[in-house]
Amino acid sequence: MNNRLIIRITKSSLLFAVADPAEQNKVAFEPYIMKSGISLAANLREAFRTSDLLNRGYQRALLEVNTPTLLVPIQEFDETSLGELYHSSFSGYDNYALMHQVLPNLNAVVAFAVNKDLRLVVEDHFTDVRFQHVMQPVWSHMLNRSFTGTRRKLYAYFHDKFVDVFSFDKNRFRFSNRFEMSSVNDAVYHILHVWKTIGMDAQSDELYLCFATQQQLNEATAAPTTDAPNTLPIVELLRRYASKTYTINPPAEFNRAPVTQVKGITFDLMVQLRNS
Repeated sequence: MNNRLIIRITKSSLLFAVADPAEQNKVAFEPYIMKSGISLAANLREAFRTSDLLNRGYQRALLEVNTPTLLVPIQEFDETSLGELYHSSFSGYDNYALMHQVLPNLNAVVAFAVNKDLRLVVEDHFTDVRFQHVMQPVWSHMLNRSFTGTRRKLYAYFHDKFVDVFSFDKNRFRFSNRFEMSSVNDAVYHILHVWKTIGMDAQSDELYLCFATQQQLNEATAAPTTDAPNTLPIVELLRRYASKTYTINPPAEFNRAPVTQVKGITFDLMVQLRNS
């Protein structure tokens, strides 16, 4: 059991995954149904009592979280002032542990918060624990993608009731921010606001929409139904203002890799497992 078990936890979901050649799709994947009314750490403790995957004897783990991120250029990074900078940017995380990782391919450092109780639960069960934000594998994958062709590109990743919108200029962030999303209209507004703010061209530049799950992708591209004949999917809405709007389909993106056939797995986990 030398592989690193991934624990992906957000306010509303808890997923476990690990690369395993013995499995049908080369990946063992297990979602856990969160219990309302108890903390994330309590949910994870409960999962350790019932989850098959958590009790296989893995000694190494990667905890992926979804708290706000602070990006700092490497040349401006100062660890001594990072806490003050993060907490002045995001409220409500004073009792969290602040983590940071260098992103050498993007010339940036990302800082994010980890619930201390959650960290303690994971460290009680594994001898080797690493921490990562759910966006890190997505950023790296899209950066590599951005070098294809000559057109400028804006990316929007839909996950966990958020949309992360970002763009690159060579090997640096040109823009990155996340927005809470309660409706399709919210997402369209935020994406187009960013599109206009950074000066993207409606006819020549490209907008790529990526969705955490297949269900979200299907909804984004579905034709209007008889119950809602005037309701356009988000792709069609955005194409009114950014003609070159595309969706990223995981089987095509990863050449039909087995991990893309795992039901319920998120795009960020696919990328992370492929890079494991």
